[in-house]
Amino acid sequence: MNGKVFLGILAFIFFVTLLLLYEFFPLTSNNYEMSTPQERNFNIGVYAPGNMQFYSNMRFPDRKISYKISSFCSLSKKAEMESAFGIVENLTVLSFYPGGSDAEIFVSCQERDNIDSSGLFIAGEGGPTKIIQTDNFNIIQGGEILLVRTSECQTPNIPIHELFHVLGFVHSINEGNIMYNVSRCNQVIGEDIPRRINELYSVDSLPDLSFENATAFVHNRYVDINMSIRNNGLKDSEQAKIKIYTDDVLLKEIELNPLKVGYGRTISLGNIYSQERTIDVLKIVIESSFEEIDKKNNEVILEMKK
Repeated sequence: MNGKVFLGILAFIFFVTLLLLYEFFPLTSNNYEMSTPQERNFNIGVYAPGNMQFYSNMRFPDRKISYKISSFCSLSKKAEMESAFGIVENLTVLSFYPGGSDAEIFVSCQERDNIDSSGLFIAGEGGPTKIIQTDNFNIIQGGEILLVRTSECQTPNIPIHELFHVLGFVHSINEGNIMYNVSRCNQVIGEDIPRRINELYSVDSLPDLSFENATAFVHNRYVDINMSIRNNGLKDSEQAKIKIYTDDVLLKEIELNPLKVGYGRTISLGNIYSQERTIDVLKIVIESSFEEIDKKNNEVILEMKK
């Protein structure tokens, strides 16, 4: 075999190897997380009338919410806080249960009175400490309550007030409402907050995978695709698949690893080969075996840019 033929064979093998590598390993993937605003001490401030919550659609991931009351709280404050949990349970679909160090709501106590700049005693403070923002909800992943004074009322108004803050609700301008910024024993829980809580928590705690964006470019019989997928649900997703079709013919299938709530993934696929001479429309589908809040957003149709 002469040298030219041998070099030609080597060049051909090298070219085929590169082509196979590009064909079978075209996937790049990056994770991203949307911004997660964190706030504390929500009950100190002025809020616009008519806005029931600090952000729209604020809720915990599940109807069952864990709490931990500090061992430094007096028996009377502990009893008032537990009574407040029971009252809110009776009015809504929520349920509260004691948890450990990773409890979603932490209750602490202070035995010394605080006075604000206007000369009023601060009875307590409360609010979310971590929020994850999704397309559907602002998901509360932690909250804190500080009890300074006992209610000294038949109803534990102060713990209820602070618990509603943790659940995302702002002050009321109605002096007779328990969410008014000055506590009085004759204040009552209005119908609007329990009704809104029941509306928010009517959605089951499920994942919700959806396309944030998807684009494709065709060159000859090859397609390049860029997409971003996010979990906009209330629960971490499980393993899923992404399938790419043209004219109902499967072009490519890849694995989509589990995504935490609020997290997303960007995926780039290059040189996907099609046997069709022309590609006019692509269908990209997220195929999951688990239940989701909405599976209608698991599919996107792309008209090709040539």
